[in-house]
Amino acid sequence: MTRLAIVRQEKCNPKKCGNLCSSICPVNRMKKECIKITAKAAIDEFLCTGCGICPKRCPYEAITVINLPEALKEKPVFRYGKNSFELFRIPIPQKQKVVGILGANGIGKSTALEILSGIVKPNLGVVEGEVTDKEIFNHFKGSELLNFFKNLFEKGIKVSYKPQYIDNIPKQFKGSTARELLMKVSTKAKVEEIAKKFNILEVIDRKLEQLSGGELQRVAISAAMLKDADLYLFDEPASYLDIKERINAAKIIQELAQKGKQVIVVEHDLIILDYLAELIHVLYGQTATYGVVSHPKSALNGVNEYLDGYLKDENMRFRDTPIKFEKAITETKRKREFFIQWPELQLKLGTFKLSASQSGISEGEIIGILGANATGKTTFARILAGEIKPDAGEIDARVKISYKPQYIKGESESTVMQALLEVNKEALSQDNKINVLRPLEIEHLMQKSIKTLSGGELQRVSIAICLLREADLYLLDEPSTYLDVEQRLQTARAIQKVIKGRENISAIVIDHDLLFISYIADKIMSFSGMPGKSGAANQVKSVKEGMNDFLKELDITLRKEPNTNRPRVNKPGSVKDREQRKSGDYYG
Repeated sequence: MTRLAIVRQEKCNPKKCGNLCSSICPVNRMKKECIKITAKAAIDEFLCTGCGICPKRCPYEAITVINLPEALKEKPVFRYGKNSFELFRIPIPQKQKVVGILGANGIGKSTALEILSGIVKPNLGVVEGEVTDKEIFNHFKGSELLNFFKNLFEKGIKVSYKPQYIDNIPKQFKGSTARELLMKVSTKAKVEEIAKKFNILEVIDRKLEQLSGGELQRVAISAAMLKDADLYLFDEPASYLDIKERINAAKIIQELAQKGKQVIVVEHDLIILDYLAELIHVLYGQTATYGVVSHPKSALNGVNEYLDGYLKDENMRFRDTPIKFEKAITETKRKREFFIQWPELQLKLGTFKLSASQSGISEGEIIGILGANATGKTTFARILAGEIKPDAGEIDARVKISYKPQYIKGESESTVMQALLEVNKEALSQDNKINVLRPLEIEHLMQKSIKTLSGGELQRVSIAICLLREADLYLLDEPSTYLDVEQRLQTARAIQKVIKGRENISAIVIDHDLLFISYIADKIMSFSGMPGKSGAANQVKSVKEGMNDFLKELDITLRKEPNTNRPRVNKPGSVKDREQRKSGDYYG
């Protein structure tokens, strides 16, 4: 059995622990050097017996030792260094098809894209010395990837890559406008054409640093698509986009495949991935330790097997329990009193107009808010908080709001623990650990500086900070961004536990992941209007009614997949699509 030993360099601290791991290692005690300490610990994987003593005793949780599956007898495609992350296998690009990649964060999805793009070269697990092209070709002999890597290394294949973290684009092209960026890769006519498709004509002459997250994402996707390439790689293209923009982007990306191009997409929004991809590779393994790319599967089977945690054709179970889309906390059928009510409201901010229908929120409810970006969702929440006075209509209640913003800045030098204790002195209590910190996977981040956190880590910490504050109304703006599927469901459970477990509080969750909203929300409030010009907050309705109204506006129908109960987009014009449209049941 292949054994893998991982030492997290940023956590390892031999000076403070007194070289504990090397002193307690049974192999070291037999006068063999299994664990060697220099500046950091290094573990000889051939001598390691997998006894599990050093991972348990390490005070800084820096060591992980695992036994890889028996079926995995091949070499890794890439390893970052000694006692570092390993990736086994690579997704296979397919002509005229969109191939999806689905898996947890920290398991090698972005690494796989970097290898396919040529940014990173396969080293076959060899971290000392060079691996020749011939050795790489021999590794992929008999595979479709052999010709791919031959063409990639000989510059016979051109690749366009849209990275995961778009926040770096304004820094990389400081002072440039969106138009200037796009003109670097294409002609004026083509730039105008794609800008129209992605609805960015109004912002194309703004500087990149002035764009919102959604605008920047659409510019980044446009830039990737404008390049003349054979293979297009998109890492989380749905982030920051509203649902209408996500569907539109999916359709445009599909056009690339229809033109004969190879397209690979990493995405955590299951509804969009299922809608977009024809084939899916599931990535499994252990976060920050190793990742394995499954064989390609149909989109339906790929998503279902990922949720089930079991890959049938590989006979591999990678999760103990399946993911099911059922409410984590079942609501008791009791009448709830309104604790926030509002009449019809009107507000004008500059050239933007917002109106709201008469409605209200009850104690203990989680309201899911759906709607296009820039239609007034956050502005409405500020009205509830008393920060903005409407021009017409008045709210009697003034509630204290705990707000997690859409865009998060991780610039603080404070540790995660310091940030949590600053908002709540009881942040580390047993109840908070069970209900907030553990579901959000915060405990192992406690000693990390806020400014060193990844996008997903910073998102989870921001959600925890929001939920730990004392407030009447908890407003979370796009909490699913940068979170994988499992983390999104864990986040939903954490929010539900807090809201259902305390008295006289409620929550508003704004998100564009329809699956996430349908899972977490007790009721739905949809926003309509013209982004940046006008917005209308509709009445709070049941999930069924609210989703139905919203999907009608989007002009798509959803059905429930029978095995997992997850919503799936019907193909336009399909039998199911026509049936649901005829009955008026867009949320089937």
